[in-house]
Amino acid sequence: MGLTKTNLFTEEQNAFAQMGKVFSHPARVAILQHLLNANACINSDLVQELGLAQATISQHLKELKAIGIIKGTIEGVSMSYCIDEEKWLAFKASFENFFDQHPCCGADNCC
Repeated sequence: MGLTKTNLFTEEQNAFAQMGKVFSHPARVAILQHLLNANACINSDLVQELGLAQATISQHLKELKAIGIIKGTIEGVSMSYCIDEEKWLAFKASFENFFDQHPCCGADNCC
């Protein structure tokens, strides 16, 4: 598959696609759900909770942190992660705005 020509799209479209990419892997979704359910900063319990290798979890945490939806702090020799509430709300607003563009409620004008 060729490279995506991101320069053909708006900054907003590219940012939205990057947000969607975060949710495109079930391991990242599971990590986010675990963080949401814990409602606290967590560290090593992801390996036991998800049953994935530490290296795999680390890679997914890196992806989540890169987009800013989680934040981490160093505690001794380990990292603790939690949801970045401000970024979470920004993601939520972006998805709501995107889905609200369709006048789907009661509309009978679709092909």
